[in-house]
Amino acid sequence: MNLIWLDDFLALAATGNFSRAADDRHSSQPAFSRRIRALEEWLGADLFDRSSQPAQLTETGEWFMGVAQELIARVARVPGDAKKVAEAGSVTLRIASTHALSFTFLPRWLRGLESSTTLGPVQLMSDVLQRCETLMLQSKVQFVLSHAHPKAQGALDAEPYRSARIGKDELIAVSAPGGDAGRALHALGGASVPVLAYTQESGLGRILRAVIGKRLESVPAQVVFTAHLASVLRTMALDGRGIAWLPRTLVDDDIALGRLVPAASGDWNVPLQIHLYRDGAPLGKAAEAFWRTAAAG
Repeated sequence: MNLIWLDDFLALAATGNFSRAADDRHSSQPAFSRRIRALEEWLGADLFDRSSQPAQLTETGEWFMGVAQELIARVARVPGDAKKVAEAGSVTLRIASTHALSFTFLPRWLRGLESSTTLGPVQLMSDVLQRCETLMLQSKVQFVLSHAHPKAQGALDAEPYRSARIGKDELIAVSAPGGDAGRALHALGGASVPVLAYTQESGLGRILRAVIGKRLESVPAQVVFTAHLASVLRTMALDGRGIAWLPRTLVDDDIALGRLVPAASGDWNVPLQIHLYRDGAPLGKAAEAFWRTAAAG
């Protein structure tokens, strides 16, 4: 059997029209019809009743619909499954982490884990949350490290993925200091406050919009700059360009040294969790040992 026949079968089952299904499959109708007939000959049974227009599935065709869908889904999983088998004995940990945590939380966290266990080689991919999620969905990484909030569920917050809370953080509104000591150059509540915002791809932006997005719309504020990365917004805030909601792990030193100051009252802060995500399927000996240590910590 040719796997192409399965896609041909499903295309014809969806329309019952040979000409339209052939177009959908970018094939000539005669070639398409020959492949459908070849599939039926391989099975030894008719899949379509051609006496009606559009063609209708026979009883065998109805049964084969589920078989074809299952086979196609199984074939799609083969590369990822093969990778998991190959990695079962691997000692390298593959982690995708959002940029903000890569520069701040991750190094300290790994150092803490190393005090209680031996870590093998670590391969880190640092990117925006949306791309980190894609790497996990494609089985290209074993773990994803990111900020999380109950009101901003992502692709990894559902089965078959699992997560462990391994830390906490906070988004705080900050600005460069103004002329008076301790006062913000830009403060929420002023007229037309310039805001430094996250793009749609940013996980922190996703959380910020879900938690205080509507409330922020009610105050006189204007977005003057957008970026994927908290580190870029931090640079712009340091330059006095506006207010940015930045992770405390990223700006604690700036606040302590007076380079940045709070730009809004504490009720504008957004509490964050730091989660480590993984697939529910077995990951291999080294990765499972790492997960147990991380989740227990």
